[in-house]
Amino acid sequence: MDNPSPLSHIAFIMDGNGRWAAKRRLLREYGHKAGADTFRRIVNYCGEIGIKYVTVYAFSTENWKRPKREVDAIFDLLCRYIDNYLPELIERNVSVRFIGEKRGIKTDILDKMSLLEEKTNGFEKKLFIALNYGGRAEICGAVNRLIAEGKTTVTEDDISSHVYTSEAPDPDLIVRTGGEYRLSNFLLWQAAYAELYITDTLWPDMTPHDVDLAIEEYKRRNRRYGGL
Repeated sequence: MDNPSPLSHIAFIMDGNGRWAAKRRLLREYGHKAGADTFRRIVNYCGEIGIKYVTVYAFSTENWKRPKREVDAIFDLLCRYIDNYLPELIERNVSVRFIGEKRGIKTDILDKMSLLEEKTNGFEKKLFIALNYGGRAEICGAVNRLIAEGKTTVTEDDISSHVYTSEAPDPDLIVRTGGEYRLSNFLLWQAAYAELYITDTLWPDMTPHDVDLAIEEYKRRNRRYGGL
């Protein structure tokens, strides 16, 4: 049965940068550089085919355990993205929102992130970049904000209105590259009824055609939301 639900929000777990580099006997940093180029290409393509909301898992709270050299390379790539692609984001009508904890990120990087959010605010398409992000922490933060507002009991709608992506519908489709079958603490609240698509393709090798394949698979599924 064809899926009657329109697809407005895709989320990507961008996995496989390190393995991509290792297969080529390169340092892991080269894999992240290739992955950053893919990120830009895939986000642009999603906008071109009418996907209004895109969320990408860029850096988890657990990723701080990686070697300092690799962590520094990831944040350096983020800074280059902010510096180089602001005009392109404006031209393409894309608002950027960083979701996750600010604690632990250097002040100069936080300033760049805030500036990018400010300069792209109000555009129709939304790009959520999950940085220093954890799904369990997000839910705890939403509940704590509700408590601070005076709530003594909490509903599902309350939490949905206080998660980082509250201005977007929940993801219709979550694509994970690299062949792993887990969410890895990503969008745990929002993923309740998302369709999952797993591909062995490593993130740096991901192409617009691969996105098309994921969307074709999504359209073949019947989203029943617990019904018949």
